[in-house]
Amino acid sequence: MAKDTTTARHTVTYVDGTWQDGNPQVLGPRSHAVWLGSAVFDGARAIQGRAPDLDRHCARVVISARLMGLEPMLTGTEIEDLARDGIGRFAGDADLYICPMFYPEDGFIVPDPASTHFILTVHESPLPEPSGISACLSSFRRPARDMAPTEAKAACLYPNVARCLREAQAKGFETAVVLDPSGNVAEFAYANLFMVKDGVVATPVSNGTFLNGITRQRVIELLRSDGVEVIERSIGFSEVLAADELFGTGNYAKVVPYTRIEDRELEAGQMTRRARELYFRFAGQAAM
Repeated sequence: MAKDTTTARHTVTYVDGTWQDGNPQVLGPRSHAVWLGSAVFDGARAIQGRAPDLDRHCARVVISARLMGLEPMLTGTEIEDLARDGIGRFAGDADLYICPMFYPEDGFIVPDPASTHFILTVHESPLPEPSGISACLSSFRRPARDMAPTEAKAACLYPNVARCLREAQAKGFETAVVLDPSGNVAEFAYANLFMVKDGVVATPVSNGTFLNGITRQRVIELLRSDGVEVIERSIGFSEVLAADELFGTGNYAKVVPYTRIEDRELEAGQMTRRARELYFRFAGQAAM
């Protein structure tokens, strides 16, 4: 998957009540979010002017902020309105990434909720081509909910994602399958995991060690409405190795095939193609 060179792309940022071009420098070395890792964010997409599930992404960042002890001063609906304003600053056919964020400026260890700030960025980000991704098993695991703020989309969780990716890429793979503390499959490093076996789709049951992704939820709903059996359950890595198809869901790439797992090659099969077709049909009918 191509790297998202965010800072090199056209970006607009809503900060302190106004829109600015580019990536304004708003944090200092003593900002709580910098040295104590307390920022939360969310990611949504605009695809040729349509913004699928934008309301749910904007609502989730408010929930994440509260889970981290912050004090969000905007509602999900207000953030959605700002995001649509930002989307309108680009060409109607642009593929965009929308990132609302809350962070605290002050506090020692525990953030001062009264110092919470809000930023929203919108930048050009073409959807990756569904050419297929390779993955291996990571030696690192997802933390349990009593080990880290796993129910929030918190920036402090992403160094663990990064080390999973570094390890996989050093072995010649693009990403990794990551287990939970019990040794069951949690997800891919940065995407929710789906496997297909004998026409049945299975995905790890949401157990608090990984985000129950908004795109994940949408794809499950669309497949079930299409008559496909989708089971949420515990999955062992041996099952992933033996799958007929693998695909991942997430906001950045939406629905993409995984075509190599360890030393085994897979096809981007019929179910994966159907999941993509259903999702992008839904996305094409989303609100402008």
